[in-house]
Amino acid sequence: MAPKSKKSAPTPAPAHDAHGSHGYEFGGPFGTAAITFGLPVLLYLFTFACNDVSGCPAPSLLSPKTLSIEQLKAEVGWPEDGIWGLASWRVTGWTATYYLFSALLYRLLPATEVEGTELSGGGRLKYRFNGFSSAIFTLVICLAGTIAQGAEFPLWTFIADNYVQILTANIIFSYALATFVYVRSFSVKPGNAELRRLAPGGCSGNLIYDFYMGRELNPRVTLPLIGEIDIKEWTELRPGMLGWIILNCAFIAKQYRTFGFVTDSIVFITIVQAVYVLDSVIMEPAILTTIDIINDGFGFMLSFGDIVWVPFMYSQQTRYLSTYPLTLGWAGTTAVSVVLIAAFSIFRLSNLQKNIFRTNPNDSRVAHITYIETKTGSRLMTSGWWGIARHINYLGDWLQSFPYALPTGFAGYAILSAGTQAEGAIKALDGREIVQGPAKYWGMIFTYFYVVYFAVLLVHRDLRDDEKCAKKYGEDWEKYKSIVKYRIVPGIY
Repeated sequence: MAPKSKKSAPTPAPAHDAHGSHGYEFGGPFGTAAITFGLPVLLYLFTFACNDVSGCPAPSLLSPKTLSIEQLKAEVGWPEDGIWGLASWRVTGWTATYYLFSALLYRLLPATEVEGTELSGGGRLKYRFNGFSSAIFTLVICLAGTIAQGAEFPLWTFIADNYVQILTANIIFSYALATFVYVRSFSVKPGNAELRRLAPGGCSGNLIYDFYMGRELNPRVTLPLIGEIDIKEWTELRPGMLGWIILNCAFIAKQYRTFGFVTDSIVFITIVQAVYVLDSVIMEPAILTTIDIINDGFGFMLSFGDIVWVPFMYSQQTRYLSTYPLTLGWAGTTAVSVVLIAAFSIFRLSNLQKNIFRTNPNDSRVAHITYIETKTGSRLMTSGWWGIARHINYLGDWLQSFPYALPTGFAGYAILSAGTQAEGAIKALDGREIVQGPAKYWGMIFTYFYVVYFAVLLVHRDLRDDEKCAKKYGEDWEKYKSIVKYRIVPGIY
C-alpha cells in the first residue's frame, strides 16, 4: 500500500536509486521507446511469419540465401494495398463497437462496489466490479450465435477474415488511450476533490518514458450516457482478457471450417485459458492489491499490454492449431492437465491466502500464519504459501504457461498445394496439404514464446516489487528476506 499521509501529495519527484540518476526502469527513455514502437512490430512479425498461406514459419525464412522480398510478401499474405491494407475503417468501427459494448456492460450490469487501498494524501477510491457477469453475458451471446449458425457465425468468420486489421485497430486504440491519459494527466492538481494522483514512477520529466510508464495513477473518465469509468481497472480485466477467449473460439471455428473437425488440443487450450480468464474476473477485487493498481501509472505499458498484447500474443497457440491440427489423445491430455492443475492450485491458493490475510487477518483460514509487523503497520507473511517464496504465486502463474504451449508439440508446418500427396500430410477441405517437413521445430519460436516471455516478465516484476518494498519497509524488508529467502522458485531463485 502507499504510505499514509494526511497531507496532499505533491507532484512526485524522480527517484534516485539503483536504476540510474533518474530512477529509470525498462532501460530508461531508450528502452521504453524501443518497447513502445517495437512490440507492435513484433506482433506483426508473428502474424505474418507464422501464417495460413504458406507455413509457420514462411518457407523463405528457412532459406535466407534465396530470400527475396517479393517472394516473402506472397508467402506471408502481405496486403495488396501495402501498409495501408493493414487497417480498415470498417474493421476499426466494429472494434470500437466492441469497446463501447464492454463499457456499457461495465456501467449497466449489477456490480459490487469496493474501496481501494488508501491513496497517498489520503482518501480511497471506489471500484465497480462486475467483470464476471459482463464476460458471461458476452459469451452467452457468442454461444447462442454458434448454436444457431455453427462455425459460420459471422463473428467467427469476421475475426478470421480480418485478423490483421483487428490487430491494427487495437494497436491504434492502445496508442490513442495512452496519449489521452498522458495529456490529461497534466490537469491533475494537488489536493483535488476527485482524488486524482500522479504515479511516482511516471513523472521523470522525459516525455517518452512518462508516456510509457503513465503519469496518472488512477485516470477516470465520465462518458455521455455511460457514466464514470476507471480506465485502469476497466482495461485490466475486460476487453483484452475477454478478447483472448473470443479469439480462441474464433480459431476453433476456423479449424472446423478448414478441416471439418476440431481437435482436442485446441479445445483443451481454449478451455483452460478461459478458466484462467474467468477465474481472474471472479476474483476481480483481488486486483486492488496488485502492483498495477497500487503503484503503476496508466500509460502505454498497461494500455498496450491489456488490450493488445494479452489477447493477440496469448492466443498464438490456438491460432497455430487452427491451421495445423494436432491430437493429444487421453494420455497427452491427462499429462498436460496434471501440470495445469498443479500450477493453477499454486497460483490461486497463494493469491487467495494473500487476499484473505490483507482484508481480514482474523479469518480462521489465515489465523495460523506467522508474520513480521513493519514500522509502517503492514504485516509481511512468513509462513503458509508466502513462507515458501516471496512471490510463490508467480511460480504458479509461470507453470500455467506450459500447458498452453505443450499441445502444439514440436511446432512448425508448411502448406502445400492440392494434389501434392506428401507423406503424412493433413488435408484441408479445399485440398491443400499441411506437413511439417523442414519447418518442424522452427514453429516453436511462435508457440513457446509465451513461456519464455512470461518468465522474463515475472522476474522483472519481482525485481520491481523488491525495490519498492525495500524503500517502503527498510530494515523490516531485509529481516523478512532473511526468513523467506527465495524469490519465486523454492531452492533455485
